[in-house]
Amino acid sequence: MAITLGAFTLPDGLRWTDEFSWSETAQSTGYLVSGAALVEESVKLAGRPITLTGGRSWAWITRDQAEALHAALTAEGAQFVLTLHDGRTFNVIPRHGSGSALVTSPLPIVGDSGPADPVASSKYILESLALMEV
Repeated sequence: MAITLGAFTLPDGLRWTDEFSWSETAQSTGYLVSGAALVEESVKLAGRPITLTGGRSWAWITRDQAEALHAALTAEGAQFVLTLHDGRTFNVIPRHGSGSALVTSPLPIVGDSGPADPVASSKYILESLALMEV
């Protein structure tokens, strides 16, 4: 099964790198005037980060695809259904907190850094796609 983000089919080689680094438990700690520890916990209802990471050998898209995906991710109010290889689905928004939600780089030809004036079909490496479950 392919990975899809709304109408976009993403490269099969993407990996969810932060799948197990998130906790559903929110915790706040502090101390009372008496010196006793105060611990409050609750369940997070949303906000799980989903970072899909690609690489030079397994996650390529064309320049046209990169432009269309970038436009969709930066549109105001952008929200998508993400479907993973195994059929799990998540309602997500782009995560722009640390810059662009989409990171790509031109796929260099051996001994070259890539075309200076890329065309629509030029290949790009999909380095990462930062999303957040809502």
